[in-house]
Amino acid sequence: MPFVTIDGQPLHYIDQGTGPAVLLAGSYLWDQAMWAPQIAALSQHYRVIALDLWGHGESGPLPEGTKSLDDIARQALALLDHLDVDRVTLVGLSVGGMWGVRLALSAPQRINGLVLMDTYVGVEPEPTRQYYFSLFKQIEDTGVIAPQLLDIVVPIFFRPGIDPQSALYQDFRAKLAALPSERLRESIVPMGRITFGRDDLLPRLGELNPATTLVMCGDQDKPRPPSETKEMAGLIGCPYVLVPEAGHISNLENPPFVTEALLKFLAERN
Repeated sequence: MPFVTIDGQPLHYIDQGTGPAVLLAGSYLWDQAMWAPQIAALSQHYRVIALDLWGHGESGPLPEGTKSLDDIARQALALLDHLDVDRVTLVGLSVGGMWGVRLALSAPQRINGLVLMDTYVGVEPEPTRQYYFSLFKQIEDTGVIAPQLLDIVVPIFFRPGIDPQSALYQDFRAKLAALPSERLRESIVPMGRITFGRDDLLPRLGELNPATTLVMCGDQDKPRPPSETKEMAGLIGCPYVLVPEAGHISNLENPPFVTEALLKFLAERN
């Protein structure tokens, strides 16, 4: 398994296929395996790189001194440097889009294209932020994501009509239930606070290139509703696409639609 040491910790990533580079940046509480359908399709034509967030998947704990999404963006840039990738199309879903915008703004010369999925770079609405922070406190205190918390957290990621007995739903629930206390306290909770305590980047969206940016969102995404996607697309001046029959992890709830949209976007830019 490929790892690179960044800020003193091992960051796990996969690097598959050849051609123009595509960086897949996923959601909080998910590892790079969430991109499996897209990796299989895109790596036929492109060099696909997908990383595990700190404390997620095979990556090590959140490095000391990592305090903001800007730090995460800088660390991802260090990965691209390590891989000798000069320019990349970045596809960021949820927190991947939040730090992906920061990477694009800090190093625009490195970006071929930017796809922002099920994400929002404004501040978290205060009631939501306080609610999530109260959940983090429970997890920190108990060292576990207890069953009653799983009943709250897991449905957030999916469209309301999903079958809770489906493999997608049950596998995610089982993964969260199995997270060890140390990982929760050292990485998952601090990463959550960084994510939901983020600053407002909406005023800077006009600096992105509208010709090379696309915003996408599951049409039934609850935590990051389509209204946020439309707002960001308006500020950037770029198109947006709603993914039918999909919630927050839209690429896994409607893989064919998302994969096709990404292939089309990439073909127009590479």
